[in-house]
Formats: sequence, structure tokens, C-alpha cells
Amino acid sequence: MSKTELLVTPISVDDIIPLAEAGADAFVIGEQRYGLRLAGEFQRADVEKVIELAHSKGKKVYLAMNAIFHNEKVNELADYIRFAATANADAIIFGDPAVLMAAREAAPDMKLHWSTETTGTNWYTCNYWGRKGAKRAVLAREINMDAIIEMKEKAEVEIEIQVHGMSCMFQSKRPLLGHYFQYQGKMMEIENSQSQKNMFLHDKERENKYPIFEDENGTHIMSPNDICIIDELQEMLEAGVDSFKIDGILKSPEYILAVTKCYREAIDLYYEDPEHYEDKKDELLARLEEIQPVNRPLDTGFFFKETVY
Repeated sequence: MSKTELLVTPISVDDIIPLAEAGADAFVIGEQRYGLRLAGEFQRADVEKVIELAHSKGKKVYLAMNAIFHNEKVNELADYIRFAATANADAIIFGDPAVLMAAREAAPDMKLHWSTETTGTNWYTCNYWGRKGAKRAVLAREINMDAIIEMKEKAEVEIEIQVHGMSCMFQSKRPLLGHYFQYQGKMMEIENSQSQKNMFLHDKERENKYPIFEDENGTHIMSPNDICIIDELQEMLEAGVDSFKIDGILKSPEYILAVTKCYREAIDLYYEDPEHYEDKKDELLARLEEIQPVNRPLDTGFFFKETVY
């Protein structure tokens, strides 16, 4: 029985070795021109360096190509996929069928992970993309534990879920923040999301602050809380869920490193001594609560609730 993979989203090349030594099994990287809501920006030279470092530690690297593509970018896809193959990326993450079609021609042996972040809600759809060539399906964050377990039982592909971090609640291809500041007579250039940690949409009625940022893919409004399921991993581990993802978007390298260490310990405890995991899971949760920003409570997302649209 193989261990569930611990998948982490680093911010920079400098994070790779510390995260690998902390227990990350794989990394999601890319550049915002092709990847959606990335924790860090990785140009081609960075991608090559990350892959070199990760592979030296026996870790995997998945290159994100899950942005929403319009006509002007379609002709670029094959070239970027060929680059990914030459750089020895372990897989490409895609949502748009254009990427799958380009990959068939440019790098037919490249492993593909299907991820739309919204429509991975049933096992039949996961298997549809599996039969088209995907080896893994990334499930939506809005489904509960029972649905995840059932999907794993019936899926013909690997299953990945997010276990920690914020979720996207809204996306627009339009640069809404930039337009707002221009309307006010202020010129504002939106750069990498890491420089925008203090931008919020404030809901006074609910006393919630929703992080908001812009990149090349548009405007993104994120959840006011962070998912944290470290004390409820056992059922998914028993079901054989293939990958647990820690999303580091808008987090510091120190935070991502600490979270990675905790989940590494939790996963290892389950496989080595399940009863010890049961005894220690509350302690692991308490450690994460200690490092959590005061304005971002931890919760279990949709894992234990019905989806309401």
C-alpha cells in the first residue's frame, strides 16, 4: 500500500529543499500566464531549477497549465508543453481540453492531471477525463467527505484533494481592482499576488474579510477562512486517496513549511501506528492553530456539510 502523497505549493526556488526535507512529496509550480492561482511565479529558468532540486531529493514536480485560455494563447501551448517535457516535469495540470489536445501532439507521454477546481464533483466525470488521457482528477473543494470516499471507490484515476489553505470563491477575467483604482483617478499596476496580502473585500455584516488580488488571469476573491482537515484524515487515508494538497497561496514560506511538517507527521503516524495518530491529531491541530493568522480562522470547509448553491 503506497502512502498518500503530500503535495505542496512553494513560493520560490529557495523553498524547494526545505520543503522536501520537511516531508513534501511533490510540488505544484508554474507561471501565471499558464497556471491559475499559483502560490509563486516560476519562469522557465526557475522551473528547470525546481525540477533539478526536487528530483535530487526524489520528489515530483507538476507544472500548472490550468488557466482559462483564449484564442491568443492557444498557439503557445504546444511550445510550453514541449518545454515541460524537456525539463522533465512529472506531470502537467490542465483544465482546458486545448491543453490535452496540444499535449497529445507535443508530448504524448506526458502525465496529465485534470483540474478545473469546480467541476470535479462526481466519479463519472473523473473517469471521462481519465479515458481521454488524464491520470489524476483534482476534486472540487465544495464536496463532502462521503462524496470523496465514494468517488475514490469508483474512480479509474488518481484522486487529489485539498486539505489545507484558502479556496477561491470568485474569479473574473476582468482586472476589477485595476478598473476600480482607475475610476478613482489612481493608477495602480497589479503584479504578482504575493505583494497584495493586505487587499480585502470587507463584509461588515458577517465580519468577514475576503482576500482579493489580481494577476494575468484576472481578479480572484478568496475564502475568509482556511481549510484544515489534519484531525480528520483517517477516513480518506483508509480509502486510499492518492494526494493531499497544501495550498500556500498568500502564505509565507515559514507558514507553508510549518504546515508541511505537521501533515507529514500526521500521514506518517497513520501508516506507522493508526492508534497513535488518533491520540495525537488534536495536538497537531493545536500546533496549526498557534501559527494561524488571527484574521483567518481554520475550518473544515465542505468536508462535513452538504453543498449549497
